[in-house]
Amino acid sequence: MTYIELIQLVFNILYFLLGLVFSHFFVFAVIGVFAKKTYPKTDHKLRYGVIIPARNEEAVVSGLIRSVKGNGYPQDHLKVFVIAHNCTDHTAEIARKEGAIVYEYQNPEENTMGYAFQRLFSLIDRDYGLSAFDGFFMFNADNILDKDYISRMNDAFVYYDKKNIITSFRNSKNFGKNLISGLYGTYFAIGCRMESRGRTVTGCSTRVQGTGYLIGADVVKDGWKYVTLAEDWEFSADQVLLSQSIRYCDDAVFYDEQPTSLRIMWRQRLRWSRGHLIVFYTRIRDLIKGIISPKTKNRGSVYDITANVLPPTLLFFLIQIIQIAAYLLISLINPEVSARELFLGNTPNFFSSGGMVFTLLRSGMISWFVTALSAVMIFVTERKRIKNVSLFKKMLITLFWPFFLMIQLAIDVQAFFTPGLGWKPIPHRDETTFEEVN
Repeated sequence: MTYIELIQLVFNILYFLLGLVFSHFFVFAVIGVFAKKTYPKTDHKLRYGVIIPARNEEAVVSGLIRSVKGNGYPQDHLKVFVIAHNCTDHTAEIARKEGAIVYEYQNPEENTMGYAFQRLFSLIDRDYGLSAFDGFFMFNADNILDKDYISRMNDAFVYYDKKNIITSFRNSKNFGKNLISGLYGTYFAIGCRMESRGRTVTGCSTRVQGTGYLIGADVVKDGWKYVTLAEDWEFSADQVLLSQSIRYCDDAVFYDEQPTSLRIMWRQRLRWSRGHLIVFYTRIRDLIKGIISPKTKNRGSVYDITANVLPPTLLFFLIQIIQIAAYLLISLINPEVSARELFLGNTPNFFSSGGMVFTLLRSGMISWFVTALSAVMIFVTERKRIKNVSLFKKMLITLFWPFFLMIQLAIDVQAFFTPGLGWKPIPHRDETTFEEVN
């Protein structure tokens, strides 16, 4: 075996092993397409607090509050709490007019949603007592609920005897607005159908994605401590480490407003990426310990959340950089081997060349086809829930969906080199009403 063949073998093994780490995602995706967990209806109506953080959300906050009040659930079992944090508009005034219990606070240094949760739970505990509630719904101000949302979530919460966190189907109220919002909508629909759904069917814990989930009051008995750029990732990782399960309720649907511009999309995903890296840095050691510890009862869930916390694009990119460096080193120390041969192969042919460039291009084409197919699958399987999107827009979204995923590498690289990245608000202006989504 030549040095070139040995290096190729080593890196092929590395790619295979890294792919193997994430291979179970495919299993969850297939299961999620064909099966789901359902929950029997219950007459046991629990008491809930509805948590709404709002920063300059005067255009949308009333829509969420009205959708809570429009739900087919006993209103005397619900209290809506709004925390108007760092607001400079009429968010607090509008929320009060809609009947919410509103708290206000100003602290520019505490500007993430996690700080809003932290402050609000401390105030609820002071004025009402956290134990006065069985659980808390966690929303963003731009959300709108399906008319049966709270009842369906209550069914799942009661089914698990109030011991599990429940997340739900994240639809988009402006799915068909333009290409950017459509790509976002596809992202969240795939996350629900091909990630969370399969995990719950198999008994594996899933994770919360920013908003639209229900926690038991005991989860916050000592307050809320997740305040970074990705409080949902932190929360999910810690709950799994504590052997707390996160389950998915497919029949509970809420609607979220998605960005419609490339600039806002990039800003938001950059924040998500940096937050993801923070969770990787701070939790990976505990997660690995959890996998190998003989005391761990939910090893499969711990392994899965560990794989989710890893930054796969950066890991693949790092291996590629090392591979390129190895090829260049060989060409320098062995003049008989040209860099052209290593990168393009003996015969620079797209279909037969063993060179690195053509291998990556072939892999890229296969990935493009597979990811585009996932978009087609979601439009077919969720055709009853993805509404007001023309066939042309669906085709356009399908075409660009692989690109939406592939640019994650550039976003992750920028996030890696931007350690001081701060939080910036995402504007919400879509005034879709409860009646329009129901």
